[in-house]
Amino acid sequence: MTGRSLILGGGPAGAAAAITLARAGAAPLLVERAAAPAEKVCGEFLGADAAALLAGLGLDLAALGAVPIRSAQFGAGRHRSRMPLPFAAWSLPRLTLDAALLARAEEAGAELHCGAAALVAEAGPRGWRLRLADGATPEGAQLVLATGKHEMRGLARPAAGGSLGVKLALHGVEMGEAIALLACPGGYAGLQPRAGGGANLCLALAPGTPGLAQAARDPAALLAHVAAASDLAAELLRAARPAWPRPLTVAGVPYGYLHRAAGGPGGLFRVGDQAAVVPSLCGDGIAMALASGQRAAEAIRAGAGAEAFHAAWASSVRPGMRLAGLADGLMARTPQALVRLAGAWPGLAGWAARGTRMGLA
Repeated sequence: MTGRSLILGGGPAGAAAAITLARAGAAPLLVERAAAPAEKVCGEFLGADAAALLAGLGLDLAALGAVPIRSAQFGAGRHRSRMPLPFAAWSLPRLTLDAALLARAEEAGAELHCGAAALVAEAGPRGWRLRLADGATPEGAQLVLATGKHEMRGLARPAAGGSLGVKLALHGVEMGEAIALLACPGGYAGLQPRAGGGANLCLALAPGTPGLAQAARDPAALLAHVAAASDLAAELLRAARPAWPRPLTVAGVPYGYLHRAAGGPGGLFRVGDQAAVVPSLCGDGIAMALASGQRAAEAIRAGAGAEAFHAAWASSVRPGMRLAGLADGLMARTPQALVRLAGAWPGLAGWAARGTRMGLA
């Protein structure tokens, strides 16, 4: 086997690992099943930790056209509240972000192999071998698994169940420099300004939610599902028009999952959502993906094993994950109380928002 690392997945986690390894002269191979970056089921929120990590990787959010976000709104039933964010934040489409990160990885010296899905990943005594749909069989000493919410056959996360993630781009919605967290049957929705105008509507919904099957494929049903649940949602979505013919969905998202260090094949480094899946209302998924990819690359260059990396990563994000889980539980069980709390004690809500920035933990 060669000494290079294989990176499976070209999202923020995989690209961050590739950039970090390439800068150190390691020339990794990044394999991405899509021929070009595409829309993802992702809220696209970038907090201060994500911005700092991206700057370290050589990306300028303003130059990429990111939209600033300065405040958050909350809605549940007839209750609503608003608070300033305790840090600067931005919105940037994943399509734009992923393309910029992959370009930076290639510039740094990483080899990209795009447009071919990995069919098999085999661990051997000296490393890893991938079998790709185009017939290629690259080999490497380590495998960085950066497949996001999607599982690699034979290497699936030990996480049962999970929520349905839904995303729909909208015209006719003006958010200014604010995001909105909106309670709705079966979970909650996030509404965020979209670069170029309009907004992204993203939802995390429990399986079995009444009307879920229709809402997951019909934009009108999805908008009605959210708008009927709160006065704020009805107001924000009054003139909304779907930008896509149907929503994007991904099933079985194990919010709250944190990978345990012990067990598994040697030389397998899980990053991004393969390492930890933060509840989406916290908006720190991209930052955690960037940070975990970068730290995995640093561990590889230092000669540290995968178990040591996973143990260190879990230790650094566990407090924030617990706080995120608490907020997620409150939103699921008592959303109106959470909305009132954010309005009455914005300092406490700001403390919670800062406590769930785990990219720089």
